[in-house]
Amino acid sequence: QVQLIESGGGLVQAGDSLTLSCVFHGRSFSSYSIGWFRQRPGRGREVVAAFNWSDDDTHYADSVKGRFTISRDDAQNTVYLKMNSLKPEDTAVYYCGANGGGTYWGQGTQVTVSS
Repeated sequence: QVQLIESGGGLVQAGDSLTLSCVFHGRSFSSYSIGWFRQRPGRGREVVAAFNWSDDDTHYADSVKGRFTISRDDAQNTVYLKMNSLKPEDTAVYYCGANGGGTYWGQGTQVTVSS
């Protein structure tokens, strides 16, 4: 059983930075593909940034390249999303997701960027 717990969301102004954290509770953290997704108002869930378990390669959505950075701490079973130069269009509920023998989601954390 896998449980993902996100934290770090909040209300910020455009241009500010924010770091989200996702703690993975379960076994074999390093064997999961894991990443960050978001759901903006009126839209479906989309990938923001993710690690591929097989080669640890990273993938970023074009809209966040150069502004967001995903990282992981395997000793702490934690994945981070460092978000710089935030824009109002980054406003969304951000979810941590993991895939490996099943797909798991956290409860989500709200990020609101005011202009």
